[in-house]
Parts: sequence; structure tokens; C-alpha cells
Amino acid sequence: MFTQLGALPYRHVLTMPTEPSAVRTARETAEQALVEWGISLRHPVVGPALLILSELVTNAVRHTAVLSPQVTVVYAASPDRLALAVHDRHPYRPALYEAVARTGTGGLATVMELVLAADGTAVVRADADGQGKAVWITLPL
Repeated sequence: MFTQLGALPYRHVLTMPTEPSAVRTARETAEQALVEWGISLRHPVVGPALLILSELVTNAVRHTAVLSPQVTVVYAASPDRLALAVHDRHPYRPALYEAVARTGTGGLATVMELVLAADGTAVVRADADGQGKAVWITLPL
């Protein structure tokens, strides 16, 4: 699994209120960053990446706003890799890979199906104080 953010030369960080408009803002910012970094919005991984991002920010808005008034999105890329992270200050850490095994549909199951279909990786990293986390997604370009 790729874990070295410093190895990705392109980075952008966006912090915004944990409210419904954050989903659109996060997606539009991703599109703008990708274009600035020379990654075509028609690249086969971009559509799934934007859907993953939308689902993760939606989850933050729906489930963490009470404890996390802000959500932070980290965008990073290199010529062969795209990484996205959604951070909030809610202590719950979802079991990402178990979401695929559960029956039914849901945002997290969709995220993981898209990640796995793209040969990507996903990890939840807890904040040092245990009161927040970031969901990191890495996809090959």
C-alpha cells in the first residue's frame, strides 16, 4: 500500500464546514486540481475517484457534523497515482473492507467496490488523539 504523501508532487488541501454544500465544493475543487495537474477529466479513474470523493464527503456530512464542524479534503497526485483523503473529527472509524462483504448497498460499500475495481487501496488513519480520522484512498493512474 502506498503511504508516502510526500512522494506525490501535487497536493491541495481544502477545509470547509461540514454541511451539504461541502460535497459539491469538494468535487469541483478536485476537478479543478486535476486539470491544473494535467490529469484529464476523461481519464478512466477520474469518474470513479470523483464518485468516491462525493460519497466520503457525504458520509462526513451525514454522520460526523455533530462532533466535527469542519471536514478537510486532501488531494494529491503523481504521474502514476491519485490519492484522496477525507478527514473529520468524529472518533468512529469504519471497517472499510468489511463494507464490501455486507449485504445491501450503501455509500461505503460503493466506495470500496470502486476502489477495488480500480486496483486501489483504502485505509482509515486515526488522529493521534483518537478523536478523529482520515479515510485515505489511493488509485493508480
